[in-house]
Amino acid sequence: MSSSFLTASPLPLLFRRRSSGEIRNLASVSSSILPAFGTVVDDGHLQTKGFVVAPYDRRYRWWQTFLVVLVVYSAWASPFELAFKKVATGSLMPVDLVVDAFFAVDIALTFFVAYLDKSTYLLVLDHKKIASRYITKYYFAMDVASTVPFQALHRLFTGHTREGLVFGILNLLRLWRLRRVSELFKRLKKDTRFSYFWVRYFKLICVTLFAVHSAGCFYYWMATHHKASADTWIGTEVNAFEHRSIWLGYTYAIYWATVTLTTVGYGDLHAVNFGEKIFSIFYMLFNIGLFAYLVGNMTNLVVHSAFRTLFMRDSINEIFRYASKNRLPEGLKEQMLAHMQLKFKTAELQQEEVLQDLPKAIRSSIAHHLFRKTIDKTYLFKGISEELTVQLVSEMKAEYFPPKVDIILQNEIPTDFYILVTGALDMLVYKNGTEQFLSTLGSADMVGEFGVFFNIPQPFTVRTKRLSQVIRISHQHFKQMIQPQNEDSKIIITNFTEHLKDLKQEVLQEIPFLPELLEELNTEQLGMESNEDARNHEPVDNHGDPNVEGTYKTSAPAPITMRVIIHGHHPNEGDSKGKLIHLPDSIDNLLRLAEKKLEKRGSTIVMADGSVVEELNALRDNDHLFVF
Repeated sequence: MSSSFLTASPLPLLFRRRSSGEIRNLASVSSSILPAFGTVVDDGHLQTKGFVVAPYDRRYRWWQTFLVVLVVYSAWASPFELAFKKVATGSLMPVDLVVDAFFAVDIALTFFVAYLDKSTYLLVLDHKKIASRYITKYYFAMDVASTVPFQALHRLFTGHTREGLVFGILNLLRLWRLRRVSELFKRLKKDTRFSYFWVRYFKLICVTLFAVHSAGCFYYWMATHHKASADTWIGTEVNAFEHRSIWLGYTYAIYWATVTLTTVGYGDLHAVNFGEKIFSIFYMLFNIGLFAYLVGNMTNLVVHSAFRTLFMRDSINEIFRYASKNRLPEGLKEQMLAHMQLKFKTAELQQEEVLQDLPKAIRSSIAHHLFRKTIDKTYLFKGISEELTVQLVSEMKAEYFPPKVDIILQNEIPTDFYILVTGALDMLVYKNGTEQFLSTLGSADMVGEFGVFFNIPQPFTVRTKRLSQVIRISHQHFKQMIQPQNEDSKIIITNFTEHLKDLKQEVLQEIPFLPELLEELNTEQLGMESNEDARNHEPVDNHGDPNVEGTYKTSAPAPITMRVIIHGHHPNEGDSKGKLIHLPDSIDNLLRLAEKKLEKRGSTIVMADGSVVEELNALRDNDHLFVF
């Protein structure tokens, strides 16, 4: 057998947990083993000789769950048979034999169950290694000792039934099987199909019931083995209790254990002899630890479930204190409170917090699924390449805003632009101290792009009309992505230009240079069309040869030149909107163009800070120049 057959990646076995060959509920993966880094997953690893059971096979898991049910019976029967010897050789003996038979089958099956090598994280499929590992560990000895029916074997070889302390103690070895219950609860805690709160709560109930049952049975066993039955905790209340009903004695035992555990202490049942008092002392000390364990776990569960609420209340109180200390207006304080409340209500929907620990490929796939349709509908990105679309979607950040909250403030520095996914936005402008409404924006509309494209303060205030979800793109990331994409850059500029032409007149008036810019763009477009028509009507002087270079060549689009805003006065003498022009190639041409636009001749060109312009290379796009 080759070494590839002796070890295998656990992933193929994981995918075979269901008959269909795939995992239908990924929540169960949390309890499954994972392959090591660099492990080659190949179904050929499963072609092993002999019978080998995958430890996470669906059928094997069901077998383990069935055994847990039998463990629950063993946990109840072992202390019960110690206290009430008659049932150990009577009605419960056939049930014990059947249960032991199932666990004997499990011992034999364990010799064929592959195990995970902790050093390589590969499943070991070699029968010799599986058997050697199981036998050399103490698990095998304990499994055998807890499964052998000692009392039945004694009856088989001697021919008569014996009720003794030895067999009662040996029966307690079955409590070793409780480790299966512990392993089950560990898996259930990690399985997202089950509520973590109720799994832990059910575990605490099971621990409490087992403690009460075991203490009551052992306390009753002490009473039955005392030399004077009347001088016992139950003998003072029930005469000749050994000959009374088993369930009567069991009820008294559970009643005493429960009253003692809950520290009620009615006093009707109490320790009488020395041995009972010693046991009661240790049981009450044990109850202190058990009670602390139960209270600590319950407190942890309750606090964990209410942690987010407590944190939200603390955050809101901090906002109240901050607003009061700084005397913020009521409207601004309400916006802060609304944003904080919405943050907690939509915490599970916040993309950045949910995805921050996932690989980038998964984050990109999720963002693509959530926002791709919105990007395709946005005017600015229509017609761009798939490559740029994927990059844009991957860099988007989702945010929620409550109603009546400002997303963009007029005259703030542009750092991002936004795309509305759901909800509605109002575009506003402040004039002469009053707020004026311009338009309402809907799904797939974009805001903030004017400030980013023209590198000017935001010309509008954008406010949410109702609960809105937006995706935000940083202008720095945006410029880095489109810089190497020449064709996509042209498409984006064309889309933006066409959008400017469709703007309402009241919006155009709020950006001083937009009307003139659109007029120049229209003039340039008409000039290019007329030149194209003239070229189309020129006779072909290549003797009809279509292969001659340049015969059908179209002109490349003209490069976009730098634009500046010119004013016809000194920077300190007045305030005007100015004229937007393309920056010429020389200062003389700039003075001639300024004379044409401003209708007066100037000889000096200065910037807004008063510095004289001597070289055009020092200017930047959208600079304000003053000619006088």
